[in-house]
Amino acid sequence: MSAAEAEAEAEQKAGEEAVKGGELLFCGTTSWDAIGRRKVSPEGNLVSPTRLRPLVGVDIRFVASGCASTHCVALDVEGRCYTWGRNEALLFVQKGQLGHGDQIQRDRPTVVSELSKYRIVRAGSGRSHTVVLTEDGITLSFGWNKHGQLGTGSVKNELELSPVRCLVSEVTNAVCGADFTVWLTTVEGASILTAGLPQYGQLGHGTDNEYNTKDSSVRLAYEAQPRPKAIASFAGEKIVKIACGANHTVAVDSNGYVYTWGFGGYGRLGHREQKDEWAPRRVDVFTKHNLVPPNAVVSAGSANSACTGGGGQLYMWGKIKNTGDDWMYPKPLMDLRLCGWNLRCMDSGSMHHFVGADSSCISWGHAQSGELGYGPNGQKSSAVPKKVEILDGMHVISVACGLAHSMVIVDRTNGADQLDQLDVYDGKAFGEGSEEPNGNARVAKTTAKRGAAKNSENSKRKAKDSSESEDEQDSEDGSDDSEEQVNGRAEKKKPRGGKASGSGRGRGRGRGRPPAEKKSSESAQGRGKLAKRGRPKKS
Repeated sequence: MSAAEAEAEAEQKAGEEAVKGGELLFCGTTSWDAIGRRKVSPEGNLVSPTRLRPLVGVDIRFVASGCASTHCVALDVEGRCYTWGRNEALLFVQKGQLGHGDQIQRDRPTVVSELSKYRIVRAGSGRSHTVVLTEDGITLSFGWNKHGQLGTGSVKNELELSPVRCLVSEVTNAVCGADFTVWLTTVEGASILTAGLPQYGQLGHGTDNEYNTKDSSVRLAYEAQPRPKAIASFAGEKIVKIACGANHTVAVDSNGYVYTWGFGGYGRLGHREQKDEWAPRRVDVFTKHNLVPPNAVVSAGSANSACTGGGGQLYMWGKIKNTGDDWMYPKPLMDLRLCGWNLRCMDSGSMHHFVGADSSCISWGHAQSGELGYGPNGQKSSAVPKKVEILDGMHVISVACGLAHSMVIVDRTNGADQLDQLDVYDGKAFGEGSEEPNGNARVAKTTAKRGAAKNSENSKRKAKDSSESEDEQDSEDGSDDSEEQVNGRAEKKKPRGGKASGSGRGRGRGRGRPPAEKKSSESAQGRGKLAKRGRPKKS
């Protein structure tokens, strides 16, 4: 059987399995407004896989979240799209990433009514935006659009509370990083397109679009890219797999080669160094006799990456756990719980991982909110893969990991009795304790507390990778274009003030890790004074 035939068969099987659907189970925190801001109360944690009342008995075919996401997306076999979770992001500024036309947090899965005329088959979730794919190959997006991550061709509207069309056609998949989006298409010469924040080169176009905000200033900003643009270096290649971390991307082509680009800290790109890559670079481990098969599982977390190689062996690289050395290049995860297993699906959150393998579900990593699903008597975190005992014997269809939460779809065929033994979570009713902001009163209240809250949080915050921080640049994005051009064709660039971005600098600036807080253990290695050279302040 040829590689192309094997790929087609794998896709057909995956499609049949997805259409079948199953029961969605959730574990982790339900305190959406507190995730990443303060210590989450244990009362808001679901430490075992739990059924969600609005989705009990609903055949869910696909779930999506992201390593920087505090909201969830679920799609049923009828093509309906459900969203829930946080509907705002930084400092309580409303973002609308749930797509319901308002700015109200929802604790219960709720159908996005404006997508009812479409049949949604895939979805991607960023920090504060969402992209969905219809069976007709078109994509729609909603949420925050400051960096152009919605792919509408403009940043004139910084918020889109309801779904809007992306300027991409013939799409087969769409995935999201924290503030950028990647589309796979069947268009010849444009198999992969990107839009959004280019700060670390995660868009793959050979530049980070950095410029000075003023001619006389050293304050830097990054020009948004709102129009989806094809990655030129892939013009003759067919990309079949894609995964996004917060600020990096992993791709696999039809020949079995693996490429990574974007933020290079902790070795998450797998190139044996921490340099940012502004264009796709082939990972040398997966060449010659170690090509990645067409049915490979590919995943990316906040600071790590993973994929299955020949024989189903799982390789990982980057920051694998909180302690110990970083893995600067792909290494096989030689663990007895994974060796010999048939890994069907995998996803990674901030620092935790979920795998569906054979008739088991396996998880590991650093967790504090029950996102590993080990139960009330189990350990919170695990440095090695462990079975989620309550799901043992159940067939896992799909998994998704977000910030402090995980979702699993399980087949009901052989697990109905086990499902009946699981808890059911009701959640808060619509708008309960999550009212829409009351204009200036809310803004004034937020502004008054902003300084004190910021100082308090900064003093207590643990060292973090700045790729997980929510950047608020002081630049003003004025890009707008009324032409309906798609798939990066005949793209027009408008002049910007200040210095031209990326001119004559190429890929090898070697910035290493980004600037961090004073107490951060992640130093800007190899960057010297450039690491502090007037970076936009973070809000």
